[in-house]
Amino acid sequence: MPEFLLMEWLGKPVWMWTAFLSLVVFLLAFDLGVLNRKDKELGVKESLFLSAFYIGIAILFGAYIWWSYETGLLVTQDGTHAGISYFTGFFIEKSLSIDNVFVISLIFSYFTIPRAYQYRALVWGIIGVIVLRGIMIALGAALVQEYAWMLYIFGAFLIATGIKMLIVPESDPDIEKNPLVRFLRNHMRVTNRLHDQHFFVREPDPKTGKLVTWATPLFLALVVINVADLIFAVDSVPAIFAITTDTFVVYTANIMAILGLRALYFALAAMVHRFHYLKYALALVLVFIGGKIFWNQIVGKLDPTISLGVTLALIVGGIVFSLWKTKNEQAAISG
Repeated sequence: MPEFLLMEWLGKPVWMWTAFLSLVVFLLAFDLGVLNRKDKELGVKESLFLSAFYIGIAILFGAYIWWSYETGLLVTQDGTHAGISYFTGFFIEKSLSIDNVFVISLIFSYFTIPRAYQYRALVWGIIGVIVLRGIMIALGAALVQEYAWMLYIFGAFLIATGIKMLIVPESDPDIEKNPLVRFLRNHMRVTNRLHDQHFFVREPDPKTGKLVTWATPLFLALVVINVADLIFAVDSVPAIFAITTDTFVVYTANIMAILGLRALYFALAAMVHRFHYLKYALALVLVFIGGKIFWNQIVGKLDPTISLGVTLALIVGGIVFSLWKTKNEQAAISG
């Protein structure tokens, strides 16, 4: 193996990062170049099948992380169990990302993006997420390593966010008044209509008649979706740092959860209202994870398997209760 691959970067050998990013690039290339080479509307059945494929890949990768830790091939920076931390972070990020579905649906509706072009925009958006999440996680890791007390800030933030989710009523974001949308429209040439799956097109300037580059509504939707993901990451990144400060585990768990979300979007978009009560379970998860930081320092380190078990119990319980409750509510409305 070349010597540079054995060099450490962000606490892990370069070959580990290279292998993971190669897997991500392969999945994206396979997704765009083979499964969705032609723009088409992704049906619910196909969406569920593709999502199951991504979840399967994420679980297999998690199993490899678990095996690597048990055999000594992977050593975490903070001594936490890599496998348990990965799966805890994966499930939290996956569940928190369900909230993204509602916002993404509103964004596509506002820009009137047909379902046939939505999947391509979402997959291309992953590339931006990979870079932006990487920057956020690297900054978070640097802060935690330099200032250990930052974990208490993360913990307090998670508790406050969880309490806010429990008591503050939900409201639909007003995309028309979004500052980013206004800024893009004021500082870019934007066409009034879509041009198939293209993000940019060459059209004459109405004033000069010269061919110039115009952004399409699909590009605006892509930018707004990526910024929305960054906003959601403000919750999820501190949540997983509260579980482990190992940069590799944090990043891989985040990216693996996000990869499959794009496929699951088309199945969830039509029934996102059925998960209305899941937000209360997620709020409790954030409060629990935030409180765990203070518990570990004041009382003693909590068994990571308990953390994983409580997280899973709350998420699964929230999903089951949401489906049951909304089914009863729908039946009452129909009756």
